Amino acid sequence: MLLGCIADDFTGATDLANNLVRNGMRTVQTIGVPATPGADMRDVDAVVVALKTRTIAPEQAVAQSLAALEWLRAAGCEQFYFKYCSTFDSTDKGNIGPVTDALMTALGTDFTIACPAFPATGRTIFRGHLFVNDQLLSDSSMQHHPLTPMTDANLVAVLQRQTSRKVGLLRYDTIAAGAQAVQTRIDELRAEGVEIAVADSLHDQDLHALAAGCAGLPLLTAGSGVAIGLPANFKAAGKLNQSGNAATLPAISGPAVIISGSCSAATLAQIADYGDRGPRYQVDPMRLAQGADETRAVIAEAVSLARQAQEQGKTALIHASAEPEQVKAAQQAIGREAAGEQVEHALASCAAELAAHGTRRFVVAGGETSGAVVQALQVSALRIGPQIDPGVPWTETVGATPLAVTLKSGNFGATDFFSKALAMLDAQA
Repeated sequence: MLLGCIADDFTGATDLANNLVRNGMRTVQTIGVPATPGADMRDVDAVVVALKTRTIAPEQAVAQSLAALEWLRAAGCEQFYFKYCSTFDSTDKGNIGPVTDALMTALGTDFTIACPAFPATGRTIFRGHLFVNDQLLSDSSMQHHPLTPMTDANLVAVLQRQTSRKVGLLRYDTIAAGAQAVQTRIDELRAEGVEIAVADSLHDQDLHALAAGCAGLPLLTAGSGVAIGLPANFKAAGKLNQSGNAATLPAISGPAVIISGSCSAATLAQIADYGDRGPRYQVDPMRLAQGADETRAVIAEAVSLARQAQEQGKTALIHASAEPEQVKAAQQAIGREAAGEQVEHALASCAAELAAHGTRRFVVAGGETSGAVVQALQVSALRIGPQIDPGVPWTETVGATPLAVTLKSGNFGATDFFSKALAMLDAQA
């Protein structure tokens, strides 16, 4: 095993695994820390442990991340990668800083980078400031995120509020000068007492240069973008053979469903684009708040609609996605955490019931929703398949009855993502 990765949500894990597979690393994504210590991974180059730690208490996030690290070290990984969102989703108290601190201490390293950039999806960093397409992070729709509102685009400042370690900047001009310049600047930053450096990145070539310059670091922290350059490091060291079939998966046919809990602008546009290709059922959090009986009624209605659609050769969309104003109103009435938990439970229950009735293909949007769904489906691991859109592949569950599952970050995917994802599987079947 070459690379051991810890992701703070399930869609982010898939995003990272997708980049590794596309660049020739045979990759398995586990759902949580595997129960078997150091499980046999002889045919795998990289493992991504998918956690659900983005919005939980920092102490819990640290404990789960360290457990994942312990498992990956036992599996023989040579380098480690802490993956978070390309919009640096967090609060002032964590969890990016606290988890990074803990991993650095456990690995005995005094330096790492922080780089959520992923230019292919419009996430770039210039002079330490994160842009979402042409807007500063703080001017983008992320400023209104219901769980992790991002109101400061200065990542050096954001991260410094989360850690006692000195945070510095690895500027774009250094990275543009190439891997050797990156290594030299890292040495200089170390001498200045910097332990975590936010790294600029404007283009994919910047990510490749950054990855090459960080080849010797025990730990990298980043979005999925930096991962595109890591396979080349292992190839250059003679440790990785080119795997031309790394993304090949068997075709999975059968009934499908789309489940969305994300309220991002990108996902709302995707829902609108899906139009009348299949029926829609919107989960109302206010009904869920009325108690178990009403929750069961909502789930039954959604499942019935989806099954009727499948009988007609269509794919239903079950969603709790709504405009920010609607989400805030529900949160104010129910409580932010309660509203989120109730919605996730309902959507996950719909997925589990549909799977029990023969649904084999699941398109899931939203990090928290994806986590709840794969847990409800009792998925232990995923093999990573072909890419649908940048950062979003199809995957196959590991088990007696394989399912096709795509886990899409709320912010990712083209406007026609839902129909495109289903069409890709139809073409393979």
